[in-house]
Amino acid sequence: MRTGIATVCLSGTLKEKMQACAIAGFDGIEIFEQDLVTSTLSPEDVRKMAADLGLGLDLYQPFRDFDGVTPDLLKANLRRAEAKFGLMSRLGMDTILVCSNVATATIDDDGLRASQLAQLAELAGDHGIKVAYEALAWGKYVNDYEHAYRLVEMVDHPNLGTCLDSFHILSRDWDTAPIEDINADKIFFVQVADAPKLTMDVLSWSRHYRVFPGEGQFELAKFMGHVVRAGYTGPVSLEVFNDVFRQSDVERTAVDAMRSLIWLEEQSAKWLAAAAEAEGGGSAAIRRRYPMELATLPKVNEPAGFNFAEVKADDTAQLEKLLGQLGFAFEGRHRTKDVQLWTMGQARVIINEQAASHAEPAIAALGFDVDSPVIASARAQQLKAPVVARKVQADEEVFQGISAPDSTEIFLCQGSPDGTAAWTAEFGQAGELGEGLERSSSGAGAVIDHVNLAQPWQHFDEAVLFYTSALALEPQPFAEVPSPSGLVRSQVMQTTDGAVRLVLNLAPAQQAQSEVRKTYQEHIAFAVDNLVATARAARERGLEFLQIPANYYEDLDARFDLEPGFLATLQELNLLYDRDASGEFLHFYTATVGSVFFEMVERRGNYDGYGAPNAPVRHAVQYDHRQHASLQRH
Repeated sequence: MRTGIATVCLSGTLKEKMQACAIAGFDGIEIFEQDLVTSTLSPEDVRKMAADLGLGLDLYQPFRDFDGVTPDLLKANLRRAEAKFGLMSRLGMDTILVCSNVATATIDDDGLRASQLAQLAELAGDHGIKVAYEALAWGKYVNDYEHAYRLVEMVDHPNLGTCLDSFHILSRDWDTAPIEDINADKIFFVQVADAPKLTMDVLSWSRHYRVFPGEGQFELAKFMGHVVRAGYTGPVSLEVFNDVFRQSDVERTAVDAMRSLIWLEEQSAKWLAAAAEAEGGGSAAIRRRYPMELATLPKVNEPAGFNFAEVKADDTAQLEKLLGQLGFAFEGRHRTKDVQLWTMGQARVIINEQAASHAEPAIAALGFDVDSPVIASARAQQLKAPVVARKVQADEEVFQGISAPDSTEIFLCQGSPDGTAAWTAEFGQAGELGEGLERSSSGAGAVIDHVNLAQPWQHFDEAVLFYTSALALEPQPFAEVPSPSGLVRSQVMQTTDGAVRLVLNLAPAQQAQSEVRKTYQEHIAFAVDNLVATARAARERGLEFLQIPANYYEDLDARFDLEPGFLATLQELNLLYDRDASGEFLHFYTATVGSVFFEMVERRGNYDGYGAPNAPVRHAVQYDHRQHASLQRH
């Protein structure tokens, strides 16, 4: 599949955009007219630079408001078009995008439109240019891709074809199956964009909320499947208007964009295989039947569970104390590294003191159990994930590591049926516990239930695609949680069975990426069988719970009519509670150390949520605590 991207997707100058696209591995680019108009590069400079970078110049765009106009305006439009055709010749480009008229069309007549498009096609042919006519979703008279193609057929000129844009088609819920009936020779270009499902005017939706494939909710694999079955072999190019992307680092955004096309190519191949099987064929026939070659990635199953969570810190005393109070057992220090291991049942927490000078505690890494770490790592690397390597001795476990968009290190570990981890044998030096701690012998069982990670505002969508494509986690419907600082966007990524749950929270926009992990709170949640007993034992060890207001328990009683003794126990231990048709959820939070706090949870029945009604309470209490601490410091 030939990959492309419109320069409008990226920040920076045209030169910076072209360099970033080449680094990311794109085959070609669409030049957005404004990027050329504002550039100091001449058309000849752009042409040479593209050749030097190995980039094709696939499309010049957009040419607006041409058809359905009066004769005088048509004359002006043809003059404008001829000037652009001359410019394209200097650039060495042969295809221009012409959008259906949204502003100047005054005559709703297909015959007139076809006549005017025929004149444009004839003029384009004189210059060796092809015209790709596209139906904009908000076009005044033409807003349907099938309507646009009918006009192309009426004109029947070799230099006039159509452009299929997934946003304009899917935002209007047009059926994509008729794409297969379009003559492939008349599909001059294909553009793709994803988007969240929003209820708003389609123009605003398009201009501000498009995202790269895999970061929204459109059925892009189905769209692309129909395009491939039509016989199209040209570029598949990203056209994404997004306020965040155009403020983000250009090279990083280009890599994210390329990852999205790699993911889309794989998903499209899967859709084609499923369609062939449903129709009585087989996936082996796909490459023989369709001329577009779709590459696939190494296949991996979703993770079986968390292997460990790692917190990095310079001063670890508070972390050690907190884990000991929760009931974790100190398993000792690593024999060659300045690292500690703490466990409770199958929940493992690593405290990493390496290269942590002056660093307050923060979540630094997560380990996941996978079938084949080497294959999973190879897949992630093909999806442009940066590799993370750690020094190991000859007799130590070698972890396959990649870096997530928020810089959290992700390690792919060999899972075992009994939940054990061979690498724990490397922690053989018990050492000394922190002051006031005793070795825990509670033997309590626990697993990592979920991990809540803060995402920099400029990389939130990138993170969703990363965990979807590299780890096979499925995004759930996102939510917005009220807090004293405003609404917090929350996106759950999880496996089918819920063994792995990541909650991605959007960090406040005013924080730079380098500050997020220092100031915005994240947490690790552990599931136990008996939260009340766990809480009582933790209190006896001196744990300071997050203090929940009495108003909360009055509201809880009004909502659920709880048994008085049970309600009293919840309030006594600062436990929070939720219930739905599937079951119940109990949980409590610790105080925050650095940017990390811990949550203990108990799931009863088939409860599958996270106590969402309680999140505003937690945010408010933590906000009040931070404000109080700030006043004390000053």
